[in-house]
Amino acid sequence: MVANHVCKQLDYTARFEWGYEGVEHLGAVSDMIVIIDVLSFSTCVDIVTGRGGIVYPYQMKDASAVEFAKQKAALLAGKRGEPISLSPACLKTVPMGSRVVLPSPNGSTCTVLAKKSGAKVIAACLRNALSVARYIQQHKGTVTVIACGERWGNGALRPAIEDMIAAGSLLHELEGYRLSPEAEMAVAAFRSAQDHIPFYLQKCASGQELISMGYPEDVALAAQWNRSSTVPVLNDDFAYEAI
Repeated sequence: MVANHVCKQLDYTARFEWGYEGVEHLGAVSDMIVIIDVLSFSTCVDIVTGRGGIVYPYQMKDASAVEFAKQKAALLAGKRGEPISLSPACLKTVPMGSRVVLPSPNGSTCTVLAKKSGAKVIAACLRNALSVARYIQQHKGTVTVIACGERWGNGALRPAIEDMIAAGSLLHELEGYRLSPEAEMAVAAFRSAQDHIPFYLQKCASGQELISMGYPEDVALAAQWNRSSTVPVLNDDFAYEAI
């Protein structure tokens, strides 16, 4: 059995882990937690906050989500195909300064768990990786980068390469940080894909799923590496806003 100290990557100032379990295991020993869910939660957060809006993460769309959106005087995102949805392309058209409740079983759930840890929580994707890395370096402290991944039908984690590539692109920029071996492997994945990011997002399982559903623009937007200067940080109202 691996010692608990080692599992938490405590000898390093920049760590990398996966999903709910990674947040719960490393959150309490981190000053900052970066949530990465490229297709599509954190890309959506980047787009809305980049337009002066705020995003309230919510774990699922049900009756409680409807009531929560009313309380916050916010738009409630639904499934793709609805006027407002978990679609980056769709959210590009929402009015500037919109308040959006964004249900997501992966990105939102990881955000909820990260908030409980007491760490500063930041949303990152390929579009804003460099900007988030610069913010982290300015504020210093230990950072854990979480690739949210997807879930199999039985609820088990399905690692998603788009999230690992985005995590690596951010970790690659952290000068002066001691990267854990897990973080180094994420950087290696990024460097391998760096010159062909749109290709990898189009061909990976998550990208293929969205394209087959008729949403190639969502994949194309998510693949825009370092296109955004937005840094969405979770505030005391449990909403992401650009700082």
